[in-house]
Amino acid sequence: MTHALRTIFISITLLLTACSATAFHVGNDFDVMVFSNRVTRGTTSQTEVRSWLGVPASTGVRVETDGARYEEWTYYFAAGTLSNVSGTQLKSLQIKYDTRGIVQGYNWSIPAH
Repeated sequence: MTHALRTIFISITLLLTACSATAFHVGNDFDVMVFSNRVTRGTTSQTEVRSWLGVPASTGVRVETDGARYEEWTYYFAAGTLSNVSGTQLKSLQIKYDTRGIVQGYNWSIPAH
């Protein structure tokens, strides 16, 4: 193996090793249980949710099969390392609001323990 090839091989190996230990996180962490304990369907407003969880990661429109339209906010968070993807913490929360900005429904997913 030539010196140039050996240098390239070592550089690639070091780069891959560094990447595999790299920690990452996506989104802002939030407490699903705080939301669950505070929210009341048909009463809680967008302003209240924003004060508890901050700005949503995304917003959109949800159209139900009966044609009803809702504004939908999504919160998500993921954290882990590239070397242990199976140990990644991942959670999401979707909240749907009526035209007055009042919570009409929500769903979440969190990792099983």
